[in-house]
Amino acid sequence: MIIYPAVDVKEGRCVRLVQGEFDKVTVYSDNPVEMALKWEQLGAQYLHVVDLDGARTGHVQNIPTISEMAVKLGIPLQMGGGIRTIEMIETILCKGIHRVILGTSAVKDPNLVKNALKSFGDSIAIGIDAKDGMVAIEGWAKTSEFTAIGFAKKMEELGAKTIIYTDISRDGMLAGPNLKAMEEMVNAVGIEVIASGGVSNIDDIKNLKEVGVSGVIVGKALYTGDLDLKEAIEVAK
Repeated sequence: MIIYPAVDVKEGRCVRLVQGEFDKVTVYSDNPVEMALKWEQLGAQYLHVVDLDGARTGHVQNIPTISEMAVKLGIPLQMGGGIRTIEMIETILCKGIHRVILGTSAVKDPNLVKNALKSFGDSIAIGIDAKDGMVAIEGWAKTSEFTAIGFAKKMEELGAKTIIYTDISRDGMLAGPNLKAMEEMVNAVGIEVIASGGVSNIDDIKNLKEVGVSGVIVGKALYTGDLDLKEAIEVAK
């Protein structure tokens, strides 16, 4: 199981939101690249980066900052937020970013997913963000007609190898992950499930490992000091 420290970029700064709400923002650093390097120095094997401005507007905004991370880091990073076209996927991958996450675009444009998986294979992950079991889109502002599990199965059929599953109600709350929802997802599909949302301490890491997810994205708990990255990585191994 891999631990993915999260670096959320908004207006060029490293921030955390609560439940994806843009008016509930905490700035942790004016330099996201330095923050990314810090997590690498502490042993991170992979980084999870979100362009929050991109997620909100539907247009990638923070490419210069995120591509600088890709150049300076010796570990891979995956990126999501506002990626809506094949051309943008290609641009991002050419910047040295290892994996692109499709969220809203995967819901709205199945053909994009098909073409992206055909062209870029394992370099594509599907982000499934759930509100009461339904898939949310557009920076979590709207809910789609798909159930999270139904949509995950659909993406698996299209050839996706990795999904990133977020329970929005837990995100940024330090209230523990939704273990039941994560377990249901792991049992429903035969592909990698990376869990996201609510991780608050080392017990959450242990519990998610037992559930069988292949990775865990950790954000706020790292920034508040509630979770020690080195310890989390040891447990995940």
